[in-house]
This record gives sequence, structure tokens and C-alpha cells, in this order.
Amino acid sequence: MDVSRVGRQGRIGFDIEAWYELRINCGGEAVTVNGSQFDGDNDRAGPSSFRRTSPNWALSSTGYFIDDDSPEDALTNVADTFTYKLTNETPAMDDPQLYKNARLSPISLTYYGFCLANGKYTVNLHFVETAFTNGQTYKSLGRRIFDVYIQGRLVQEDFNIVDAAGGISTVVTKKYNASVTSGTLEIRFYWAGKGTTGIPHRGVYGPLISAISADPLDFEAPPPPPPEVASVASSTSPGGILGAVVGIVAGGVFIILLVFGILWRRGLLGQQNTLEDDLKGVDLQTGKFSFRQLKDATNNFDKANKIGEGGFGSVYKGLLSDGTLIAVKQLSSKSKQGNREFVNEIGMISALQHPHLVKLHGCCIEGNQLLLVYEYMENNSVGRALFGEEKTRLKLDWPTRHKICVGIARGLAYLHEESRLKVVHRDIKAANVLLDKNLTPKISDFGMAKLDEEDTTHISTRIAGTYGYMAPEYAMRGYLTDKADVYSFGILVLEIASGRNNTSYRSKEESFYLLDWAHLLKEQGNLMDLVDPRLGSDFNKEKMVLTINVALLCCNATSTLRPTMSSVVSMLEGRAAVQILVSDPNASNNEMDAMGKHFESILGMNTSESQIQTASSQGPLTGSSTSVHDLYPVIPDSTY
Repeated sequence: MDVSRVGRQGRIGFDIEAWYELRINCGGEAVTVNGSQFDGDNDRAGPSSFRRTSPNWALSSTGYFIDDDSPEDALTNVADTFTYKLTNETPAMDDPQLYKNARLSPISLTYYGFCLANGKYTVNLHFVETAFTNGQTYKSLGRRIFDVYIQGRLVQEDFNIVDAAGGISTVVTKKYNASVTSGTLEIRFYWAGKGTTGIPHRGVYGPLISAISADPLDFEAPPPPPPEVASVASSTSPGGILGAVVGIVAGGVFIILLVFGILWRRGLLGQQNTLEDDLKGVDLQTGKFSFRQLKDATNNFDKANKIGEGGFGSVYKGLLSDGTLIAVKQLSSKSKQGNREFVNEIGMISALQHPHLVKLHGCCIEGNQLLLVYEYMENNSVGRALFGEEKTRLKLDWPTRHKICVGIARGLAYLHEESRLKVVHRDIKAANVLLDKNLTPKISDFGMAKLDEEDTTHISTRIAGTYGYMAPEYAMRGYLTDKADVYSFGILVLEIASGRNNTSYRSKEESFYLLDWAHLLKEQGNLMDLVDPRLGSDFNKEKMVLTINVALLCCNATSTLRPTMSSVVSMLEGRAAVQILVSDPNASNNEMDAMGKHFESILGMNTSESQIQTASSQGPLTGSSTSVHDLYPVIPDSTY
């Protein structure tokens, strides 16, 4: 009998086993290292599944590698089994048999140790990075970043194996103390969209673990019971008989489901052509969830969990089995128009990772169901915080508002100048900037985003955006550059400073345009009249004036005179002087007047008769676009 476990005296003799250690060779065969036995972990682990592989531990994996193009000798992906092998010869290291294979997961990977004796344990996590290479090629630029939780507590945030080990193919062991109080030890590795996704090839991102061991810290395992008692206990234990019955039944159910699954996939059960068929072959660089998993997370899309409604479907709050809060966007299945383009857009945006961009955890494509899974943002949008109903508004002081402005600027600077993909968002506005529990701003809704390719023309015949935020040269002439986002950012900053919507229409005589008012106040020397009265006098006037001047600089009618977003960040943070505003007021007025008439003809109505209340609550101007407040729409009757 294994000395790592002993029988405890129960009501029917020694019928309960208590374990005093946990050892797993993640992704590999069972091995013995320094006299200690490590359990093998090379069974098939289906995607988004829970699998019990040993009497005292189990494995849970979340997500799919639907974009996998890794070499067959690097990633064993039979039936979506994620076991990563060393592609090169085993490096010189102690106990190399623990590092020949590793367990990989696209999103979340959790190990559960069961029937452990209560007490304190030392948990050792063994890592080695083998997917990336050294050298000067692009393959050396890969980064694997993930979080580590033990017993639900974050013990390692943004863990990078290479940085911790000091190099590629170098072993690093992290030690932690953990308390077991209910017989269970939980160790979770959570990727959450951090790191690269296509280096050296797709399908090797996510958390990676080579081996796990846990040993008693402040107690010793008691000696095992006599062999004859242990033998009797193991042969007569009701638990053993029950386990055998459960195993037989589970095996039968699995075989039946497997047969039905094969028949379904081969089209032998008479199903119609589905959205899933239409999107085969689309390159999605994101995780994938099952429809059942999202139904469970949202309590079957319960109305009580509904947090928004957009032109392309509803948004629900959800809770995954690993405790992760998510926002699930359920797209309408009635129309297939633009589905392929929309999913291709997801593939592009999922490659962008930044603290001020909303994370796309993944999607679900089953039959005619198309769902997107985002990180959950507790405080909805800037639009709702400032302009929503009284009960939904937030009391944002000036330091918080300034922090929001800087955060948005950093996110745009990343899109325009720092990311590998240079992107123009095209729909920066208050409704598309979300706030997390710490009121950190994150740019969302990339349905209109376009690659900013320097070697192609920027002239577009298809204009998309929201009236009031669109730059004049883009709205009138279709001339699109990153300076269009700079203009929209300037309008948004004016809204944040003033607490007012940028446009509001009641009658022609009463029309109000925030930018015009700001220019007028600046000419009169009364810029403080722009400030939101809700702030009172509790704000730094110098920073307020600086911020408003930066916003006006961004809203220059001449696109070439607008600053870059990196310059905007420097100015807002006080690291650079605010540039002198150079503009032709007549040119600006002419642009605005022409743009107003242009939109009147597009909308098919006279703005003086329009009942539109705010630009933040109206949809974009293109019906074929995917951006209609996709994630957290600002709607008057919203319960969130």
C-alpha cells in the first residue's frame, strides 16, 4: 500500500483513505523521482471538461484551441487533448522526466486534490518554457503570461515562466504554503488573454505546467494500517463497490454520447446547414466555449442576469465554474449578414492585449448560436456613469475623471502606435468606454475597427461611426487615419470634464453642440464655465484647464494639426507642454455646417425636427456595421 495515504478508522473499519501528499507529472507518464511516485497525467482531456484521473485528484480544462496550427510533433491534440511535448532534446536539468511533457490549456486549467488530510502543505509548482526559442527570429518574441491561484487565492499575478526561470528551457520551481480545511486542494492556472497568441505558432498560448507536488508542512503522515486490515478494507469497502458501479455507468453513457457526436458531426442525423458550417475555416485567435457551458454560467440566460440590449443581441452576466465573472453577448441568429466578417474581426482584435482594452475571453459557435464572452465590467460605461438615469449615475470626482481620460488615451496610443497591428477604432465615445470595479477605463466595441495600413489608401466609401464624434474629414470625405480617433477622444474628454452630452437636439434654436460652446468659452476667457457643476469647487483648476486645452487640440478641424495619442498621454500626465492650438475658426464652422447637412441627408430627416436626445444613446450611422453598443448598451430601462 502507498505510504502517502493511510486508512482512518471509520464506522466500518478502515474504509476511508486519507492522502498526505499529491504528486502529478502534468502531461506525462507516471514516473518515480527521488523515491517519490508522480501520477501520470497523459489521458485525453476534452475541452471545457472535468476529468477525474486518479483516486485523489482531478483535472478541469476550459476552452478550445480552435486556431491551432502547431506541428503535430509539438502538440498532441487528439480529441482536443492538450499535452505539450518538448520539441528539442531534453535540456540538461535535474529530474528531466518531469519536464518531457507539460499540460497546456487555452484559458483556464485547474487541478483538484481530494481526500487530503486537513492541515498545512507546501505546494511546489514545476515549470519550464519549451514552446519558444532563443535567437534573433520572431519565434523568440513569444510571451506566456498567466495568473496562479491556490485555494482561490491569487498567489502569482502575470507569471512569466521565462522571466522567473531566467531563460528558455530552464526549470523554475515556485513554492507556496496552502491550508487544507475540507480535504480539498485547488490549484488553478488562468490565462485571461495575456501574452502572445501566434508565436511561434497558434495553439501554444495559455497556462503551461510541468509538474505539481504537495507535501505536509506541519504534520507527518501516520504509519499505514497492517496489510491484512488494508486488504480487507479495500475489498469490502462500500465506496469501492459504488465507485465500480459509477465507473461502468459513466463509461456506457460516454460511449453512447460519443457515437451520437460522431453521427452528428458527419451530418447523419439530418441537421440543416448552420452558422457553424458557414464559419468553418475562419481563423479565430481566441478561446472557445461550449453553448452548454454558457447556459450554465448565465442560468439558462435568465432575464435576471440580463445587463443590456443592443442591435445585435442581448448581454448577460455570467459566472463560470472556476469563479470567473463574464459578460456573454448572445448575437441574434435570425440574420447571417456579416457573420463571417464579424468573426474575422474578432480574430484580429483578440490579438490585441492591453490594460485599457476590454478582454475578449472567447466565443461560442454551435449551430446557429454565436456568442461572445468578454470580461465582466462592474461599473458599465462612462456614458451611463455620466448621462444615465439618476439611479445609475456614478459620483465621479475630478481625479477619477482625469484617470479615465489618461487611461483611454493610453489605450488609443497602444492601438495606433504600440501594437503589432495598427488599428483605428472609428467609434470612440462614452458608451464604448467601460469601467471595471476600480473605475479603470477599458475601450470596447471593435466592430468598426480597421487596420491602419500605411501602404494602402485611407479613402473609404463606407462611413461608420456616431454623429457628434466623427472627425470632419472622415464624415465628409471618407478620409480615415488614426487622427479620426484623436478627434473623437477630444470630444469624449470634453464630455467627461463638463458632464454634458456632446450634442442635444430639441429645436433648431435650442440646439447645443459642446465643442462650439467650449471654443466660445475659451475665446471669452471663461473656460471654467465648462466644468461639470457636480464637481463643485473640489478640483485642481490647473489640471482642468490643461485637460480641456488638450481636448480642444485633439478636436482641431485640420487633422494634421491634431497630436498623436502618445503626445496626448504625455500632455495629460504633465510630462510635456500643451501645444499651441492653431486653427481657422471659419474653416471649422464651414466643416461643421457642411457635415450637419451631410448627415441630415443620410438620416433622411431635418435635425431641427429630430427627437434624438443624445449622441451617446443613438446607434452608429451604418446599419451593416457590427457596432451598436454591442457589450453594454446605454438604454433608459436597463437594469444594469
